[in-house]
Amino acid sequence: MKKLVLSLLLALLMGAALLPAQAQCVMCKSQVEAARSERDDYDVAGLNKGILYMMTVPYILMGAVGFFWYRRTHPKRPAK
Repeated sequence: MKKLVLSLLLALLMGAALLPAQAQCVMCKSQVEAARSERDDYDVAGLNKGILYMMTVPYILMGAVGFFWYRRTHPKRPAK
């Protein structure tokens, strides 16, 4: 029961941490629209790569935590 409560609490905290990230996409979009209205030759490739970079870091961290959590909770089976 304690593990279930901790898992639910962790899921709730991780879900709450994603709320500020949703506003970032809107801010990036408005920044690009403002820059494009000032200059027609504005290249957004660098901004898109930056967004993808910021998006992948949390997934890598969550994957690493999940991997080590799995390894710690599931001991190695003895060799036969």
